[in-house]
Parts: sequence; structure tokens; C-alpha cells
Amino acid sequence: MTFALSKILWGLTAPGNLLTLLLVLGLVFQRVGWPWLRGTGRGFMVVSAMGFLALATLPVGEVLMKPLESRFSPPQLPERVDGIIVLGGAVAPTVSKGRGQPAVNQAAERLIEFAGLARHYPAARLVFTGGSGQLTHQDTPEVPVARTALERMGLDPARVLFEGESRNTWENALYSLDLVKPSEGEVWVLVTSAYHMPRSVGIFRRVGWRVVPYPVDYRTQLDPDFPRFDLIWGMDLASDAIREWIGLAAYRLMGRTDSLFPKPG
Repeated sequence: MTFALSKILWGLTAPGNLLTLLLVLGLVFQRVGWPWLRGTGRGFMVVSAMGFLALATLPVGEVLMKPLESRFSPPQLPERVDGIIVLGGAVAPTVSKGRGQPAVNQAAERLIEFAGLARHYPAARLVFTGGSGQLTHQDTPEVPVARTALERMGLDPARVLFEGESRNTWENALYSLDLVKPSEGEVWVLVTSAYHMPRSVGIFRRVGWRVVPYPVDYRTQLDPDFPRFDLIWGMDLASDAIREWIGLAAYRLMGRTDSLFPKPG
């Protein structure tokens, strides 16, 4: 229930969807004869236009994303690593199924760095965790696509334990913990997107699994180029950041992380 509700609510409140909804409502209200409703419609249209303009020209996404990406720095990896776990979210299962070849998305660095770390630590246990994070297409999990993608990167899939039932990060941690049952004192490296790392670390700590954070897939530049006019880029960056901030708050309220904004240490 929580999974479905989160997907539905985000579909309604994602910046692009919300601004589009306000624009459509504004146009509809303009057709209604009541003056107060027409005034409300004009207000909705102004808010929508200003929101789209802000996302296209102002560093809204950068401001929201940078604190998330800066929370955990790339670590000095230890000499011994017992295991490496990578979170799903880097492949497009439905596209892959339709096109007959593995399709990745902008989080592909998760798999690239996972394969690189696997080669660097040939004795480490390897885990990929990711089922289907979509409300629909639950019958199209990530595992088959990730297995093929990793194999084409030169990593033997036989080395990897694939967990394909989880639908979100909370389930990633729970199901992977049950799968590998790490022993006390083992060193496990967690690979995921930098902006997603604070919530991921908080979840893994909450289930009692201390991991070494290895952030990848950075979305922001150290010296951003502004001003710029790029609505798609701005909306995409802001959407990912807003969703993650909401996720941090929601998971804390549900008791699924050890703190509101987990930090190193």
C-alpha cells in the first residue's frame, strides 16, 4: 500500500506534472463564467508560467541537489573489502524488453563503477538489488537487464548474487540483508547515486548494516554554467532532488532511516 501510494502521490506532485496541472486548470477556469473562478484561473496560469521559467533559467535544481550530493564524499577504499552491493535504478527494463538489448539510463554509473570495483576486489562478494520500482510493469524486473549489461562490461554474472524482488530502497536493504547475512566486522561497499546516498545509508544503518558509501552518478557541476535556458534539464534535476528530499522526510517519519539527513560517521 505504501509503495503504490508513494507512486501515485509523486505522479501528482512532481514539478512538471504539478505545473502542467495548474496550467490546464487555469485554462479550464478561464472558460467558466464566474469572475472569481476566472481570476483563480489566471492566477494558476501565472504560477505555472513563472514555475516553468524558474526551472528553465534559475539554478533551482542545483540548489536543491548539491547538499544531497555533497553529504558523502568518495571514500578512501580499504585494502580489504568483503562485499560490494549496488542498488538498482540504472536500467530501463521495459525499453530493454521491447528492443531486445540492455538499455541503461542516466544512472548507468552505478553499474559501471560496480563492475570496476568488482575487478579491483576479485575476492569480494557481489550483490545487485533491484526488482521493479514502477507501479505498473511489475512483471518486468531489472535483474535480467542488469545481468546482461554487467556481462557485456566484462563481469562474470556468476560472481553476482541478484536480488530481484525489492521495489524501493527500504526493500533493497531488507532483502539484501536476508540474502547475504553479512557477518560482524565484514566490510561492505554500497554503490548508488550521490544524491540518493544519504537516504540509502540511513536505511542500511536502520536495518543494522554498516556500509562504506561509494557515491556515483553526480548530476551537478562544481562550477555550474549560469545563466542558461534549459527547461528539460532544470526540471529533471529539480524533480530528482525534490523527490529525494520528500523521501528523506517520509522515510524518517516511517522510522526507516536513523536520522532525517544521515551524515558520515
